[in-house]
Amino acid sequence: MTTAERELALRQCAQAIEDNDLELVRFVWCDTHGQTRGKTLTRNAALRALTHGVGMVSTLMLKDTSDRTAYKVFEPGMDDTLPGFEFANNLTLHPIAETFHVLPWAEKTGWIQCQPFFGDGRAVTLDSRWQLQRALERLTAKGLQMMCGLEIEFHIYRIHNHTARTDRDPSQAAWPGLAPEVSLIHPGYNLLSEQWFDMSEEPLRIVQRTAQALGLPLISLEIELGPSQVEAVFEPSDALTAADNMVLFRSAVQQALRRAGYHATFMCRPPFQHIMSSGWHLHQSLVDATSGHNVLMRESPAAGTHKRDASYSLSTTGSQFLAGLLQHAPGMTLFCTPTINGFGRFRPNALAPQSILWGFDNRGAMLRVIGGPGDAATRIENRLGEPAANPYLYMAAQIHAGLSGMGQSIEPPQATESPYAEGDAVQRIPSNMTDALAALQNDYAMSSGFGADFVTHYIHLKRAELQRYEAATDKDEFQRREYFSRT
Repeated sequence: MTTAERELALRQCAQAIEDNDLELVRFVWCDTHGQTRGKTLTRNAALRALTHGVGMVSTLMLKDTSDRTAYKVFEPGMDDTLPGFEFANNLTLHPIAETFHVLPWAEKTGWIQCQPFFGDGRAVTLDSRWQLQRALERLTAKGLQMMCGLEIEFHIYRIHNHTARTDRDPSQAAWPGLAPEVSLIHPGYNLLSEQWFDMSEEPLRIVQRTAQALGLPLISLEIELGPSQVEAVFEPSDALTAADNMVLFRSAVQQALRRAGYHATFMCRPPFQHIMSSGWHLHQSLVDATSGHNVLMRESPAAGTHKRDASYSLSTTGSQFLAGLLQHAPGMTLFCTPTINGFGRFRPNALAPQSILWGFDNRGAMLRVIGGPGDAATRIENRLGEPAANPYLYMAAQIHAGLSGMGQSIEPPQATESPYAEGDAVQRIPSNMTDALAALQNDYAMSSGFGADFVTHYIHLKRAELQRYEAATDKDEFQRREYFSRT
């Protein structure tokens, strides 16, 4: 977007604030962990901020998942460790005009997403949205664009005593706070049950109406296998729009449902017995930036191939992109599954991956190739992610890994027909955060793609989280407070 186009778009935002008689506008930023933060301004202040931005304390970029600052910003040497972040100084949030919405659940309130900049106008490269933009520029240089479809599993619970919640008791305040007491909206273990959908219609209607009022391209709402587990599926869009939509969807449904007495959580494995893990299945394809042609698609199978060969269904570009995703799967895992809780999902025979394999329409494989010769909807579904992942980092990791495969012109092995097979030859997905940290630290595609400084910073934040978990005497309570109460 040119400067003139941005100025026009911001003027249109200002007009929308006036036309809708808005009293408040939330200027929101997506943090490293995928959570929204920001400031709420009155109308006149919001109109000024559209042009001049909003000040934000820089330590918000240095928080772990408990909201503790993971750096000693007031000690000497901080300027050398992270230039521009010393002494809890200010950054400036600049609004992104195309993300402006009027919130359907809050009276006379607008919402706009922002990106941080330093005082001298430089972009903050630790920002996750900037990281995806940088990755997409690498695709643009090759004449390509990424399209992503969102398929998100999550849990909705009914809050006990909504008007007098125990997690609001001042005597129980802690850091992080108590998780709410909840009950199920459906008993589970009846996949796609119409009866369970009817039982859950009230909260699902809130999800539907909220998403559609915000213009999000919702396709379906479904009953998943686990108790109180549901799924939302969205039409594909360009990667940056899809990531913005994911940020807005998670935040919006949590807020709208909470007002009605429900708790929505994107935590992978809520802290109860007999639950099913939630995944975020990321459907991705590459298209020609000019024509829109799906460049992963093969018109006809390569000579001498059969269905287990990638080149039977995928173009040369698609096969190499797939190979890159496989090669760098260990290194990208922490961007796809960033919480300690999420690693419990990698279990056999649970519709979740366990090993670094691909399969043709195989839901047990980490990478599921969908479509075939001549199918314009041909795509790769990555089943590695959890729904709490930061969407910008999840998608950027795909690009850096896939481009590495293309740059090396490597080919993937044959598709698996036994995704949960045992044996020394099978490479496992990292099964805990310690192993995932080591894999990320040693992955050249992630380091070169995101930049060594960003990878070092991300690892620093995740180590702070891991160290607190290892020191916790009650690991289950840690996860209830750290993830269930706020993710």
